[in-house]
Amino acid sequence: MAKPASPRRNSVWTAPYLLLSLAVLAWAGNWVMARGLRFDAPPVAMAFWRWLLAAVVLLPAAYPHLRFHWREVLGSWKILCLLAVLTTAANHIPIHIGLRETTATNGALLYASSPIMIVGMSWLFFRQGLGFIGILGALVSLIGVIVIVTRGDYAVLQSLNVNPGDGWVLLGTLGWAAYTAFLRKRPGFLHPLEFLFVISAVGVVAMVPLYAWELASGHHLTLNAASICGIAYMGFFSTVAAYIFWNRGVREVGPARAAPFMYLMPVFTPILAFIFLGESMHLYHLIGIVLIFLGISMTEKSRR
Repeated sequence: MAKPASPRRNSVWTAPYLLLSLAVLAWAGNWVMARGLRFDAPPVAMAFWRWLLAAVVLLPAAYPHLRFHWREVLGSWKILCLLAVLTTAANHIPIHIGLRETTATNGALLYASSPIMIVGMSWLFFRQGLGFIGILGALVSLIGVIVIVTRGDYAVLQSLNVNPGDGWVLLGTLGWAAYTAFLRKRPGFLHPLEFLFVISAVGVVAMVPLYAWELASGHHLTLNAASICGIAYMGFFSTVAAYIFWNRGVREVGPARAAPFMYLMPVFTPILAFIFLGESMHLYHLIGIVLIFLGISMTEKSRR
C-alpha cells in the first residue's frame, strides 16, 4: 500500500512562494498607502512612526536573542548603523517626499530599476564585474527609467522639465540599492528578527533630528482614522510581516528563486493604485517597464 504524501512536504513546495508573493503585495500596498497619506502625514513622520511601531512589535521576539548577543551587537555598531540609516532614512524618507508629487504607479515602476542599481553599487564598492552584456543591460534599464521619468515625451527631456517627485523616488531607490549591496557585511550571528529590530531601533534614533526639524518647520502629523490605519499598515504589514514572510520564503527556496518575485511589485502596485487611488497605466509605463526588465535580465545573465 502506497504511503500518502506528507503534508509538510507539500507545504515546502507551496507555502514559500505564497509567503514571497504576500511580502511583495505588502510592499506594493505601502506605495499606495504612502501616496494616499501625502496630505495627512509629512514624509519624516510617516517613516519615523512606521519604524517605531515595527521596533515595538519586534522587541518581545528579539529580546531573548539580544540578551546573548548584546556585546557582539555593540562590536558591530558601524555596519549596523550604516544598514539602519540606509534602509530607513535614506530609503523611505525620499520615497515619501517623492510620492507627494508623483503617482504610486510611477514610483513603483521606477523602483523596479533597483536591481540594476544594486549591481552598480556592488561594482562600485566591492568590484563585482559586470561584463559587456551586464553594462549593456544597465544602459537598457536606464533608458527604461528615462522613458518613465519623461512620460515618453522627448520634449520633456529637451527642456529637463521632469517631475521632481520621480527624482526623490530614484534617490530612495539608490538608498535601498546601497543597503542591499552592503547587506553582505551583515553580522552572521544575528537572528533575522533580532537584526530587523536592531536596524528599526537605530533607524528611529537616526531620524529623531530630522523629525524634530520637520516639526519645527510646522509640518505635523494629522491624527485621523486614515493616518492611524495607514501607519499601522506600514508598521505591521509592510515592515514586520513582509520582512518575516520574505526571510522565511528565501530560507525555503533560496535567494536565486526568490529574487524574481520582486518583479511582482510593478504588477501589484498599479492594480492597487487603480482600485484605491484611481490611478491609470499609460503606454510609456509599459514601454519603460519592459526596457527595465530586459536590462535586468541581461545583467543577471551576465552575472551568471
